Amino acid sequence: MAYQNIIYEVKDGVAKIVVNRPPYNVLDIPTMREMVEALKDVKARESELKALLITAAGEKAFSTGVDVKDHMGDKMEEMLEVFHAIFRVMATLEIPTVAAVRGHVLGGGCEVMMFCDMVIASESAKIGQPEIKVGVYPPIAASYLPRIIPMKKAMELILTGDVISAREAEKIGLVNVVVPDDKFDEEVEKFLKRLTEKSGIVLRITKRAVLAGISGDFESGLQNVECLYKYALMKTEDANEGLKAFMEKRTPEWRNR
Repeated sequence: MAYQNIIYEVKDGVAKIVVNRPPYNVLDIPTMREMVEALKDVKARESELKALLITAAGEKAFSTGVDVKDHMGDKMEEMLEVFHAIFRVMATLEIPTVAAVRGHVLGGGCEVMMFCDMVIASESAKIGQPEIKVGVYPPIAASYLPRIIPMKKAMELILTGDVISAREAEKIGLVNVVVPDDKFDEEVEKFLKRLTEKSGIVLRITKRAVLAGISGDFESGLQNVECLYKYALMKTEDANEGLKAFMEKRTPEWRNR
């Protein structure tokens, strides 16, 4: 598919989706449809990937959110359908997902960011869910934000619409790491390397284990993790290679299988 509003590429085991509508990278319906198609392609080729990076063009904004015009009238249902399709596909991904954000990260842009497994933010990033100020609420944030940060902070962000700094977002666990603006690209590459130097298949199984471990009560979660360890992880060549390499005091040679 030819993309008009995003850049999509796969290189060195990393799939990269760049929202390419600077300066504010507003998510209109065509842009979101392209994101869904790119994410479906990522899903189809997961076995050859180690990570997904979602970022945006320019320095002014990762995204200021979904186009306000698409919230109104007969566009509203289509907007919700395609916007939520982004997250429905992302929820099926087994590879680690990383958001790299700078500038304004607002509304739907903030929701895309928070849904990624990990987040790198520039020092000047401003993050928030201001929807309440225009009389609506953010459905993804309402359903997902209280799962990943304390409930009281989630309530504060959604109900006040306040915008917080990258440092505050890091403090409450919404962002993993904050990096200097002038070293943003360099630090993103360093962060990704921490993933790409690992075995792809082990990364995927480990992410599955983390998600399985937090579902249900402790005992059922632990049983799920044990099953994955015994019947998925230890059936891979790479798990055995990693352990053998450690014993032999050498660098493992990953085969991603």
